[in-house]
Amino acid sequence: MSEAKLAIHQTDASEIVRTAHEFLAFSLAGESYALPLPSIREILKAPPITEIPRAEYDILGIISVRGRITTVIDLRRRLHLEEGPLTKDTRILLVDRGDEVIGVLVDLVHQVYRLHPDEIELSSVMGSDVSDHFVGIGRPGGEGSETLLILLDPIALLRRN
Repeated sequence: MSEAKLAIHQTDASEIVRTAHEFLAFSLAGESYALPLPSIREILKAPPITEIPRAEYDILGIISVRGRITTVIDLRRRLHLEEGPLTKDTRILLVDRGDEVIGVLVDLVHQVYRLHPDEIELSSVMGSDVSDHFVGIGRPGGEGSETLLILLDPIALLRRN
């Protein structure tokens, strides 16, 4: 396991954000989110997804990636957002969870942002009662930036319920 991946699986969420300087930004329901880049294995165009009978609500099904079966979750459903249609921009992020790789369906992938520590506001600093999926807010370009990224914790996000 690479040093970056090892770091992801041995730290808490705030430490992940402090040590990851690059984040992959994507859209869900019109909002911008980001995951630490070391947790992303690959970005795929959405292939046909095979449904699984009686699967949990947020599990769309499975896909085959180079002969390996991969579970795909709908991130809109996982985060309790309004559902939307698949489009030509829809992508599946293959996210490393440690014990397996999970496919995460997102609306649109934007770009990789390199954030400095002063461009990240951790949820513990925000003083609100936020979900454990959310780590904080990223502001590429600093405090005056109009771009806001909701930073997600890949470990908590993909934890089995």
